[in-house]
Amino acid sequence: MTPLSVFVTTLDNARTLGACLASVAWADEIVVLDSGSSDATLEIARRHGARIAHQPFLGYGAQKRTALALTTHRWVLLLDADEMLSPEAQDEIRALLAAGPEAAGYTVPRREQLFWRMSHPRVRPNRFLRLFDKTRGTIDDLAVHAAPTVDGPVQRLRGALFHFGETSIRAKVAKVTAYAAGMVPTKRARHGRARPWMMLAYPPLAFFRAYVLKRQYLDGWAGFIAAVVMAFYAFLKHAQWLEAERFESEPGLRMPPDAPTVSPPGRDRV
Repeated sequence: MTPLSVFVTTLDNARTLGACLASVAWADEIVVLDSGSSDATLEIARRHGARIAHQPFLGYGAQKRTALALTTHRWVLLLDADEMLSPEAQDEIRALLAAGPEAAGYTVPRREQLFWRMSHPRVRPNRFLRLFDKTRGTIDDLAVHAAPTVDGPVQRLRGALFHFGETSIRAKVAKVTAYAAGMVPTKRARHGRARPWMMLAYPPLAFFRAYVLKRQYLDGWAGFIAAVVMAFYAFLKHAQWLEAERFESEPGLRMPPDAPTVSPPGRDRV
């Protein structure tokens, strides 16, 4: 049996951490890297037998890389503190570890909580690389959506993980507003100048992709609202990109102190 380390970064995640860690209770090691929780997060981690370490928040990629470095086994599984493995994913990963992994990493489909419901099973899920050989992989440096990358073949797992991050429309809108601001430095580094015309073209495409191509229409009104918010996110990324550029180009102007920061609301830097 190939041993497995699970690593999770936390900050005030008492609402979801218990379910997260319970879904990997069978793992050989659970590492929790906390950045200053003031709720019951650490108590929950101790109750589930996790090895706890402390590190002030370094940014998404750096924080996850620090947690990864604390693991002792070659094969690792990254979970966010507001996620949990489904029973099917647990069984599939355990069978894979028993047989011996063949790829460098494995992606897992993620089903999303949409406000008052869980997404329909037939909605097309996003896939995330979460199970990987750490001798062949690392965590990238994206400003917001930092994720594992591996050098080698990647295969797909069928079992899903559940994400309990979209608890309300207000929380979703606040999160995408902060994420859009966090994406501005990455977009400027990759693409240079802002493209204002994308504020017109990209949001309808984002809505169509979410609502039709990913089948969020199956989620009823919750799916419609989520698709509209994604279109808003698409608009905000380009609007804030243009805003940052204009503040720099106008003499005497500067970004106001109440500008959104990279960190999402709710202190859940996971």
